[in-house]
Amino acid sequence: MCVKEEMFLKLIAITDDRHQVLELASKIMQIQNVVDFIHIREKKKSARELIRLLELLLDKGVPKDKIVFHDRLDAALLSGIRNIHLPGHGLPTKQVRAKFPFMRIGCSVHSFEEAKQSEEDGADYVLYGHVFETNSKAGLAPRGVKELEEIKKRLVIPVYAIGGITADRVDDIHVDGIAVMSGLFSAENPKAAAMYYLEKCKERTMIGEIL
Repeated sequence: MCVKEEMFLKLIAITDDRHQVLELASKIMQIQNVVDFIHIREKKKSARELIRLLELLLDKGVPKDKIVFHDRLDAALLSGIRNIHLPGHGLPTKQVRAKFPFMRIGCSVHSFEEAKQSEEDGADYVLYGHVFETNSKAGLAPRGVKELEEIKKRLVIPVYAIGGITADRVDDIHVDGIAVMSGLFSAENPKAAAMYYLEKCKERTMIGEIL
């Protein structure tokens, strides 16, 4: 007998590397109870600044298991964060998995082949993009949803989407979750924006069957 289970899309916040540490911490605090994960993607910040940001968040009660370090395995290991996201040009997934089996590892991918290889190498999830046009990828054609949906069909691990995903486009996403950057961190009211995204994610459910 099969029992149907409703699964809401995960909502992932990705920082945009445009704010000073204190301002960024404030924005994260506004949304931390709404989103499922917070990716610290701050390429311009020093390791010291990243650790300071993390200290501010932990002091305010942000759970460690919600925080993901983007490409900074050193900062993650030093601070006891078990979530690491590897960009396409980052450390090899297979080697990170072999050396640090306790880590939750995500990978940025841009094709089915990359996604499948990441799964085989030990990734816990993949993040595919950019799906729609976005200012952060100005001049680059979006990849659309066709290959994204094919990846979802053929992979076992969760598949998330990123790139130009406004709240009104959530209905077009048929995977496990969405990642949002400017839609949250450029919003005048990050919490209100996050709540609106969350509402759309809950409306856009996926139906799974449990044997």
